[in-house]
Amino acid sequence: MGLIRLSALSVVLLAGVVAVRAQAERQGYLAPGALDILAILPPAPVKGDPRYEADRRIFRGTRALVGTPRWDLATGDVPTGQADLMRDFSCALGVTMTPENAPRTEALVARARIDTGRGTNVAKGYYKRSRPFLIDKGAICQPAKDVLDSYDYPSGHTTLGWTWAMLLAELAPDRATQLLARGRAYGESRIVCGVHNASAVEGGRLSATATLAALSSSPQFQADFAAARAELAALRGTGAAPDAGMCAREASLVAQPIFGPAQRR
Repeated sequence: MGLIRLSALSVVLLAGVVAVRAQAERQGYLAPGALDILAILPPAPVKGDPRYEADRRIFRGTRALVGTPRWDLATGDVPTGQADLMRDFSCALGVTMTPENAPRTEALVARARIDTGRGTNVAKGYYKRSRPFLIDKGAICQPAKDVLDSYDYPSGHTTLGWTWAMLLAELAPDRATQLLARGRAYGESRIVCGVHNASAVEGGRLSATATLAALSSSPQFQADFAAARAELAALRGTGAAPDAGMCAREASLVAQPIFGPAQRR
């Protein structure tokens, strides 16, 4: 009986440790409420606002990209798992990056994205702006049911992609141009996809930038950043380069303007 009680106690203690770790994984670098994102973001566009009509024109105009290679890139940019984002930024970084070969980098962004995502979700819930395909008819690159339970402004995908782009650009500043361009295109993929307005993408970038600026003085962030920087430096010296042909195709799509006549290329 004593062994049974001891085993039961061990299970309880182990469960407690797992719960504590899970809770820590859900904590960002900022205390909730440390940053008032609603005071930073401009209000979401409403009817009568020129930005509202501009969003509508952009949504309708970018439907011309349906079925093109840029549409395919936007479709590929839909997933938001850590491994997906590491893959998406590997060409821009110049080395194949995975959770297995860059765990400290993954952990840094995983924690920072809690903070950047929290601000975006606060603004989404406050403004409750409808997504563009609910205002005007047009094709979208993912099932509507996947996005009907959340709002347009600001874009969460854009916030996430810009979080990756900003942090990687700081970790590997010699690749900042490529990384930030990829981050910009990642947000624009939501416009091409038809599930976010242009203003929501702009709002997502601003939300991520402001939040990252606020958390950068955290001692824990600085320690995690230093570890990720050393890890990436080593990986870039020994890791495998992504497929050159794939990266060239991606770079051409990243450079492609999605607004105006160029969108029909």
